[in-house]
Amino acid sequence: KAKKLLSKDGFLMFLHNPEAMILNPDHKEVYQDMEQPLNHYFISSSHNTYLMEDQLKGPSDTEAYIRALLKGCRCVELDCWDGSDDEPVIYHGYTLTSKILFKDVIKAIKEYAFKASDYPVILSLENHCSVEQQSVMAQHMSSILGNALVTTPLGDGMPTNFPSPEELKGKFLIKGKRLNKLEDSFADAAAEAENTDVTEEEESNNEDEQEEKKSKKNLTLAKELSNMVIYCKSVHFHSFEDARKNQSFYEMASFKEGKAMNLAEESANAYICHNMEKLSRIYPAGSRTDSSNYNPVPLWNAGCQIVALNFQTVCTEMDVNQGRFLVNGKSGYILKPAYMRDAGTEFDPITLTRGEWLQHKVLHIMIISGQQLPKVKKKISSIVDPLVKVQIYGVPADVAEKEISPVWNNGFNPTWNENLQFDVYVPELALVRFLIEDHDSISDNEFVGQFTLPFNSLQMGYRHVPLFNKNGDLLPSAGLFVHIMVVDAE
Repeated sequence: KAKKLLSKDGFLMFLHNPEAMILNPDHKEVYQDMEQPLNHYFISSSHNTYLMEDQLKGPSDTEAYIRALLKGCRCVELDCWDGSDDEPVIYHGYTLTSKILFKDVIKAIKEYAFKASDYPVILSLENHCSVEQQSVMAQHMSSILGNALVTTPLGDGMPTNFPSPEELKGKFLIKGKRLNKLEDSFADAAAEAENTDVTEEEESNNEDEQEEKKSKKNLTLAKELSNMVIYCKSVHFHSFEDARKNQSFYEMASFKEGKAMNLAEESANAYICHNMEKLSRIYPAGSRTDSSNYNPVPLWNAGCQIVALNFQTVCTEMDVNQGRFLVNGKSGYILKPAYMRDAGTEFDPITLTRGEWLQHKVLHIMIISGQQLPKVKKKISSIVDPLVKVQIYGVPADVAEKEISPVWNNGFNPTWNENLQFDVYVPELALVRFLIEDHDSISDNEFVGQFTLPFNSLQMGYRHVPLFNKNGDLLPSAGLFVHIMVVDAE
């Protein structure tokens, strides 16, 4: 100290400094271009946002919206049904989930929407209400959200493209049905749409096509509610060709996960091109009554922006979602790679060809040690037998998992000093997940902690990896110590 040199304690403090962590500190702030059209971003999105638990009998609560918004979610879902006293309610239709007032949800959204991020929030309406109560919904949104609600296109005249997240800061967009095309509202007022019936596609719990046809019912739409839908008009998807010919840029489809996964596997390039012009929303299959989640990665690989997950469920898929949106100031918006925004792109995540996306890297990770890993079992005498898995998520060629052997009876300062190596071909779409488990020779290993981050946000050298618990909250003072090296493959 007298010589003003770094002591051992000082060096340890330096290594624990946030700047020295594995996540590139520059990526903690908003560092991406936020002036691109809205559909050029991956958007953190929630499904059945009102639920705290499962979707058959779990409680609905405004608290669920608050939690999702505070986690940076930018697209929330509202299942709206007729309630008593002319007040619409939100719950999961035809189930035993409890009901909450639509106006209470809008109030909670208004209060918490922009605490975690300034960027726009999309309100995805699943509307099952009568015309009278739809008018009430429109009144509540108008009076509670005020001028933060986008009810006319930005700028003058009919838009030809989406505004950017930057232009929409602090704003709410409504996603729902609309009686006419937006273009018509600029045409002669006399050419008002005569037909007020639209088909509402319900997210039915039944996968059977016949049932689904039955559950499409003619719904009369209240004009006030219809007029609030500007940039996110719900339409049915027939084919990519049909969408290209007949849909305006603001007309978007919702895809059930099975349909979306098939398209992402069988026509990934066509899906990517579709998503350069339009928005796509994906939602979990109705058969997931336990509110489990699908893997969002193949859908991001196909350029889908609104990949909606059950935020109320703790699972690997939500960890991966948290990792994807951990960067760019946790704004809930991540700019898609340039080759997913370029109209003539030949990028196909399934069959990789040469192109700007192909940047073969070799990732070397040395897992050195762990610090203060929490106990999993409640027994005072129980000690963790920690093992580390490193998982790569991304295009199919990059998906990998490797693990190192457990250290017995030491959660306080286990040491491994083991090396792992991965080939990563499309780094811009890859995510790296560090997973610590408590080894169990009789049953499944138990989750201890994890940390997921984008491949391109890794810092090289000796780094500490913070750890999140099952709920995605930081575990105080627990971590991994690693060495990271990324080299260009020859």
